[in-house]
Amino acid sequence: MSRLRSRWSLLVAVVVALGVPGAWLLARDSGGDDPAVVATVKRGPFRVVVTTSGELRAKKFVQIQGPSNMQQAEAYQTKIASIIPEGTVVKEGDVVAELDRSGVAAKMAEVNLALQKAQAQYEQAMLDSTLNLSKAREEMRSMDLALEEKKLAKEQAVYEAPTVKRQAEIDYEKATRALAQAKVDYKTKTEQAQAKMREVGADLERQRNRLKLMQDVMQGFSIRAPANGMLIYVKEWNGKKKVAGSQVGAWDPTVATLPDLSQMESITYVNEIDVRKIAVGQPVGLSLDSDPSKRLPGKVSGVANVGEQRPNADAKVFEVRVLLEQADTTLRPGMTTSNAVETLVIKDALFVPLESVVNEGGIPYVYKRDGAKVVRRQVETGAMNDDEVVITRGLAEGDRVLLSPPANAAELETVKLPGSGNVPPSKSGDSAAGARPVPVRPESTPPATTPNGAALQRPAAPAARKG
Repeated sequence: MSRLRSRWSLLVAVVVALGVPGAWLLARDSGGDDPAVVATVKRGPFRVVVTTSGELRAKKFVQIQGPSNMQQAEAYQTKIASIIPEGTVVKEGDVVAELDRSGVAAKMAEVNLALQKAQAQYEQAMLDSTLNLSKAREEMRSMDLALEEKKLAKEQAVYEAPTVKRQAEIDYEKATRALAQAKVDYKTKTEQAQAKMREVGADLERQRNRLKLMQDVMQGFSIRAPANGMLIYVKEWNGKKKVAGSQVGAWDPTVATLPDLSQMESITYVNEIDVRKIAVGQPVGLSLDSDPSKRLPGKVSGVANVGEQRPNADAKVFEVRVLLEQADTTLRPGMTTSNAVETLVIKDALFVPLESVVNEGGIPYVYKRDGAKVVRRQVETGAMNDDEVVITRGLAEGDRVLLSPPANAAELETVKLPGSGNVPPSKSGDSAAGARPVPVRPESTPPATTPNGAALQRPAAPAARKG
């Protein structure tokens, strides 16, 4: 029995010897900082980078277009019947695409009929004019002979009675006047015939020009390359590239381009929040989705002043052009790029993770670990990027801050900045529920002002209580 007791005593002693140090170590570890919820204030260079996806295109290119006179030929829309693959290297004069000729062929048949009708009208007018003028000339000759007869009769009536003599004179005068009037009428009929011939001749020429225009347009439906280069097709309004069956319009006849690959640029679209940070001349780091290891330098060459609604986009975006600063023979139009635009660089700054700063009543705070306790510390913030925010006042390098408010946030001591005024009291309960990240405020932000422009003075900090 005593031997059994001694064994139990030995077992208890071993458990105590092993358990006490383990419990002490466990207690010490649980009281330390959890790296998952505590961050250290860091000092160093701070960068604000706007990252977007873009697409490469040549800065200079030659357009390959369909017939430029489609509108005059009343061929406002036509389809692409056949097209060679994109990326094909073509030579000047090579056929790139064939357009559907059925619509123009039907109009050409109508023009042919109109031309035949105009030709017939022209010939008919010519025959009518010839016939009418021939009759008029024959009538004038008859009148001229009748005038000679009246003249002879007048001369023979000299020896006749006065009435006969007078009648011969009247007949002669009538014949003279009739011949004169016939000559005037002949001149008028000649002018009328000329006007009629000009009219039908103009219509005939118009129909001939229409037929020639149709023939030129029909010939232009075989679209040829104007120069040597690599073929890149343009995009339609919906963002898809032109293929067989796509429409080619009279107001947008471009089918493809021949880019100059020696100078490339990346076209990207930035939302209206980030576009305010971007300016011409800012450095950009580009990488290719097809080869992420390749890094290419660039700079912002243009920022659109007016936003646009892009397909599959809920909000308006602004076009940003990024010019590559060096040529690369492996680059091709249409490649997808990742563009990192460096909008702000601070060489020496204090910064913390964005999650560690909360905003209560318009005032930013952090929950700073001070030894074994945690205090709520008021801070001043500066620029921020996607992950971190600059601290201009309130913290020092190496300070440790919580990434989320603790459960007893409402009971913690509040340390405010000198000259910041009274701190609004915390709401009862867990203040973490109403916490949100601090909005961006660039370093150049001017002090708050009243409506009349005067600087807004904050109340002085009250004296610390004793006890």
